[in-house]
Amino acid sequence: MKDCEILKLRDHPRWKEEASAWFASKWGIPREEYLSSMDTCLAGQVPVPQWYIVVDAGDIIAGLGVIENDFHNRKDLAPNVCAVYVEEAYRRRGIAKAMLDFVCRDLRDMGIATLYLLTDHTSFYEHCGWKFLCMVQGDGEEEMSRMYVKESGAGDGTSLNEKTPEEKKNGVK
Repeated sequence: MKDCEILKLRDHPRWKEEASAWFASKWGIPREEYLSSMDTCLAGQVPVPQWYIVVDAGDIIAGLGVIENDFHNRKDLAPNVCAVYVEEAYRRRGIAKAMLDFVCRDLRDMGIATLYLLTDHTSFYEHCGWKFLCMVQGDGEEEMSRMYVKESGAGDGTSLNEKTPEEKKNGVK
């Protein structure tokens, strides 16, 4: 993570076009959906949605979003972290965990202390301090999916407005 930088799209709007194309290519969701959400983020009227990217040498190598609902039946469990992705060549370097910690702090600073996440990647998120909450029904899905929750300050022994020792070591800004 040394040479990588986590960027808040709301502070770096010039990345909107490239970020929307990047997310669309990773998740198979139309680019227009990302553009619409990113436009709402950039308008700055509400704390959600938010979008974040990690840039290395001018290229997006990771990213995630925070949206009201990640396409499931529990609309009361909001907001949701979504679209978490790290390019394969950059995996196992702590980038995803650094992004998640950064986003949790950023949302807490905006008054949102609890985030939710729909995933089947259980051990990774549990390692990052997320706690299993319940099973939810994904929109259009037959199988139930696991919903995780992260409270401010949970998981790493620090307040979310502090950097973890790993973040300090990796130069997270």
